[in-house]
Amino acid sequence: MNRPPGEEDAVSRAPAGAIALKRSLTLGLLTLYGLGTILGAGIYVLVGRVAATAGMYAPLAFVIAALLAGLTGLSYAELSARLPKSAGEAVYVQEGLRRRWLSVVVGLLIVLTGVVSAATIANGFVGYLHVFVAVPDGLAVVVLVLLLGALAAWGITESVVAASLVTLVELGGLAFIIYIGGAGLVDLPARWPELVPPPAAGVWHGILLGAFLAFYAFIGFEDMVNVAEEVKEPGRTLPLAILIAIVVSTVLYLLVALVAVLALPPAELAASRAPLALIYERATGSPPTLIALVSLFAVVNGALIQIIMSSRVLYGMSREGWLPEALGKVSPVTRTPLAATALVGATVLVLAVALPIVTLAKATSLIVLIVFALVNLALVRIKRRDPRPAGVRVFPLAIPLAGFLASTGFVALQLAELLAGLPLP
Repeated sequence: MNRPPGEEDAVSRAPAGAIALKRSLTLGLLTLYGLGTILGAGIYVLVGRVAATAGMYAPLAFVIAALLAGLTGLSYAELSARLPKSAGEAVYVQEGLRRRWLSVVVGLLIVLTGVVSAATIANGFVGYLHVFVAVPDGLAVVVLVLLLGALAAWGITESVVAASLVTLVELGGLAFIIYIGGAGLVDLPARWPELVPPPAAGVWHGILLGAFLAFYAFIGFEDMVNVAEEVKEPGRTLPLAILIAIVVSTVLYLLVALVAVLALPPAELAASRAPLALIYERATGSPPTLIALVSLFAVVNGALIQIIMSSRVLYGMSREGWLPEALGKVSPVTRTPLAATALVGATVLVLAVALPIVTLAKATSLIVLIVFALVNLALVRIKRRDPRPAGVRVFPLAIPLAGFLASTGFVALQLAELLAGLPLP
């Protein structure tokens, strides 16, 4: 019997006798899974850092970042319906560009993105934890990563249900910040000129650098394709969940960024390790206990999802024969790839202890943009060979072309910035 793309059981793609991943993720769970990693550290931790670079124009920086993410999000939506497999990006590049070495590199870059992002989030966790108790940063990071690794190894349904519940808390926290900052939004018509940048090269340079950092806040929709073999009806569910997650996060980010710059001077936001807690405290005059607690949940959730995603990429690449067989083995008890999960957790731990949050966030954004450029290029090639496959919603060729050009442009901007900052010989 013919089935839509991805509807065959994962067992059919696994080696004989291998244990398959469990298909249990519905549209609701998958959307919340994606929102959880998108909303995690991004807005809760980095809104102050974006304000430090873009100043009062931070909301515009988030809009530019959203447009950049949205173009590639549409490409991912189409590719996830065409090729619903774990190790999504590696598979997409292999199908489109047909260079095995490049596919392996892309897969490893996605794993690197996940572990670096999880390390970023773990650092963000410490800032909000200090609202409650002063503990050594290293100890807090070690305990957090060990607990999250154990949860990720427990089971996909348990992990995603836990992540989904926390995502609902995250959504409530952002809605609450928007509510208490409502007075600033009421003043928006009068203060609108403050948010419109002049046509000065220096100002726009800061905005674009802020957009590059804000782009990190949108990373997460691409993680959704890497649990494709654990999704029910992936050909329909994956594209829809990706688009919903991007739209919801964009609206929330824009509102929170507006509240932030209207409530506090950008310099104060930039100086805070817990910017949303500072906004709450300034707006209410009360200790930021509630929002700090929500923020803790948010950053923990983001790290958990990154660990899950990275382990699934290693699993998928192993099953494709691109990595050692041990990384593709699934536990008969938990139905999760334990060796891959342990490797990811250990790497996250090392990076989280060794590097500061802004360095980690910039590295994550740069790696992801390189991957996005290759994924968009792969879709261009795939669409030329097979423009309209049966049962797949397709987008115009201009979408992946624009996504490729935008991603490449931001990579060039950041590389130029890095080179400009290097000391001369």
